[in-house]
Amino acid sequence: MATDSLKTLFHPFAAGDLDLPDRNVRVLFLGAEPGFRLPEGWAAPIHIVQGFRPDFRALERSDLTVTPRAEGEGYDLALVLSGRHRGRNELNVAEAIERTRAGALIAVAGARDDGIASLRKRLGSLVEIEGSLPKYHGLAFWFRRPAEDGVASALRDANPAVRVENRFLAAPGMFSYDRIDAGSRLLARNLPGDLAGAVGDFCAGWGYLAAEIARQCPAVSALDLYEADFEALEAAKGNLQGIAPKTAFFWHDLLAEPVERRYDAVVMNPPFHKGRAAEPDIGAGMIRAAAKALKPGGRLLMVANRQLPYEPVLAEAFSSQTEIARDAAFKVLSARR
Repeated sequence: MATDSLKTLFHPFAAGDLDLPDRNVRVLFLGAEPGFRLPEGWAAPIHIVQGFRPDFRALERSDLTVTPRAEGEGYDLALVLSGRHRGRNELNVAEAIERTRAGALIAVAGARDDGIASLRKRLGSLVEIEGSLPKYHGLAFWFRRPAEDGVASALRDANPAVRVENRFLAAPGMFSYDRIDAGSRLLARNLPGDLAGAVGDFCAGWGYLAAEIARQCPAVSALDLYEADFEALEAAKGNLQGIAPKTAFFWHDLLAEPVERRYDAVVMNPPFHKGRAAEPDIGAGMIRAAAKALKPGGRLLMVANRQLPYEPVLAEAFSSQTEIARDAAFKVLSARR
């Protein structure tokens, strides 16, 4: 089912404010989500870019051309679906500008609650906005790709990669891209000294916990990182280079794709938001995935917000569990398979 933002993006084409592209038009779609329906009469093929593994897989099942990163140049039309991350939205627009031909149409849409009006104002200070159309609790607007690359450069300069604590490189749009997450830090401070063997880092992000495991736990012989955000995983590869022992990286949807390897321990800081509201079922699913990936007697170490009720899920999936640390906001839980 299409979200309101997807319907907003295609509404100017359906309403006749923008011409429907014919089959000779090359279209790039950045930030696409599954479930969209093309307006009647749309004939152009679309190259879709989506780096979030669950959405990537859903789009791929729809027989669409999908890649986790943009490919190719000289597109005639670019679509940008904006979300909640301002920096990632601006970087996607920069990507659209860089990969389209001069004069190409670039259409952007998003929800009011996600700051689409601010994005329009920001872009309006850099390029002439040709038109806009509010619909479905959101806004679509469009402009022409300028002949020079100054607009794209300005957007990239405003959203640089960040060196966190002079150790890790991360970028806007990644989870906790400009600081070490407090929950992850609490878990790192409470890693057991006897952690050993093969370890899986679930929801690894840009690699902070994996780096701490490598630093603190010399008996760890292999370290595998699983992450659904393609760009975060790519950042983790750089951040772990020369630090960790035998290391592997998996762009993976832990809630839907089975883990083939088996581990002596799994460490994780699972997400509990998909939208704005807390969704504890995400963390519960991660716990079950960790239990399946552990060897008999294997250990799970995880951090969670204190109010999230994960203990009953741990009791179902593990033979024993205990809380080993907490602070004002988080708790660290340990469980044995």
